[in-house]
Amino acid sequence: MRLSILDQSPIVSGHAPADAIRATIELARAADRLGFHRYWLAEHHAMKGLADPAPEILLGQIAAATTRIRVGTGGVLLPYYSPLKVAEVFRMYEALFPGRIDLGIGRAPGGTMLVTRAMNADAFAGEERFPTQVQELVGYLDDSLPVDYPFHTVKAVPAGPTSPQVWLLGSSDYSGSLAAYLGLRFSFAHFISAHGGPAVTRGYREGYRGSGREPQPYSMVAVFAICASRQEDAERLAASIDLRRLQMARGEDAPIATVEEALPKLTARPIAY
Repeated sequence: MRLSILDQSPIVSGHAPADAIRATIELARAADRLGFHRYWLAEHHAMKGLADPAPEILLGQIAAATTRIRVGTGGVLLPYYSPLKVAEVFRMYEALFPGRIDLGIGRAPGGTMLVTRAMNADAFAGEERFPTQVQELVGYLDDSLPVDYPFHTVKAVPAGPTSPQVWLLGSSDYSGSLAAYLGLRFSFAHFISAHGGPAVTRGYREGYRGSGREPQPYSMVAVFAICASRQEDAERLAASIDLRRLQMARGEDAPIATVEEALPKLTARPIAY
């Protein structure tokens, strides 16, 4: 089993956002040394607890600071952006770091509805827009847009013999079904939704339509993980995540609490996710 890391670049209480970015780069270097397979960066906007609104920029620093590990986004929130521009950014990274680049695509807002309107008021104008964006993006990456497509003569540069791996990310059956239909890789976000993962992934694999890019289905799961030498130590370290989940459920925006700050704020009862 291959192990990878999805880093949300958390801003720990008492530390600056720049500290979170530096910690992300150092963690990526450690993951590279330790043999992890991938290192992904998340996209969030206007949140006090998360430092990375632009994984497509931080990605370059991570790739330059490592030598072996695959690096990518988990993910670029495509509804906000032009498929051509995203394709150009990732074709550039593929030219700089061939065979190491992943393009994970999400459709979540990555912030509040107010932030969504400030980012791009038309981003979520219609459900049919996202599948079209994904197909257009892949078409640009692979220079495979149909000849009757309005932009088929437009080429994403720099061209090259290899292309980034493309993953659709999701916490429901929507992205799984879309990935199966388009013949793309799929990652289930268990850390967002702890329910339905096996059924969604099974549906993805059973309904998969092979493509020139991906003849066979390929899936993975993203989970919260706490590591310690003893169970009680792991439970204690999890306090920061427990409080974060509780704050999110309450709509509270705050930096990530330290363990010492989180423990007194949690009740004795376990928190149901």
